[in-house]
Amino acid sequence: MIFKSTRIFALLTFAALILVPSLIVVLGSFKTDAEVYNKPLSLPEHWNFDNYRRLLSDSDLDIAFRNSISVTVTSVVLTLLFASMASFAIARMITISGKVLATLFAFGLAIPAQINLVPVYYMFQKLGLTNSFIGLIIINVTTTLPISIFILTAFFREISKDMYEASEVDGASPLRVYRSIALPLSRPAMGATSIFLFVINWNDLLWPLLLIQESEKKTLPLAMLAYRGEYFVSFSMLFTAVMVASLPMVIMYLFMQRSFIAGLTAGAVKG
Repeated sequence: MIFKSTRIFALLTFAALILVPSLIVVLGSFKTDAEVYNKPLSLPEHWNFDNYRRLLSDSDLDIAFRNSISVTVTSVVLTLLFASMASFAIARMITISGKVLATLFAFGLAIPAQINLVPVYYMFQKLGLTNSFIGLIIINVTTTLPISIFILTAFFREISKDMYEASEVDGASPLRVYRSIALPLSRPAMGATSIFLFVINWNDLLWPLLLIQESEKKTLPLAMLAYRGEYFVSFSMLFTAVMVASLPMVIMYLFMQRSFIAGLTAGAVKG
């Protein structure tokens, strides 16, 4: 009985920690700054869309939104391409070399991004990749590649070896096996990984803050800092920007919900 009560209390506490901040953001997007500061948990005195009108009329935010779309989509596509090829190769290696490669990529998960800030900035500055979408895409791909390989390798290892061997007997090259067998079967895992990557790249502030200085090349999280002044933070506009910035992630999840759930459960039950 005590265990059950403790579990329910823990679940309710966890739900409150997630729902209360979300509720403050949603309600705050319809309030003035004075209401946000004085009554953060109350309903708005007047439900209006003035904050959304101001936000959508902001040309700088519109440019940043399009920049984020371009950088995020390109980064996700390239990461999935490279990660799927590397994962397929590692999964097909039954010798010790495959385990060594998998371990090396796993080490990439243990290295905090903050450690690489100075070397990355110095290298990118020398290569002329600061204030560049190419530089931002490169760093996005390299930082998310280890986790993508880690996820996809586990899935590729679940594919029956008989299918690979049968295709090789028929004379299929490794590239043909990858394109015609591995990729079609890995759609659920690729869908789940793509959503995961989209969320990471879309919300990333660290690397744009380090590499981008020109206003016309800012991404959405970086542009949202404009509502945070030195002495005053416009929380009403900041909350509104968060609501708008969340829409692409919500839409993507709705369209790829089946792939996401199937990818999370892939390999959980062996038939």
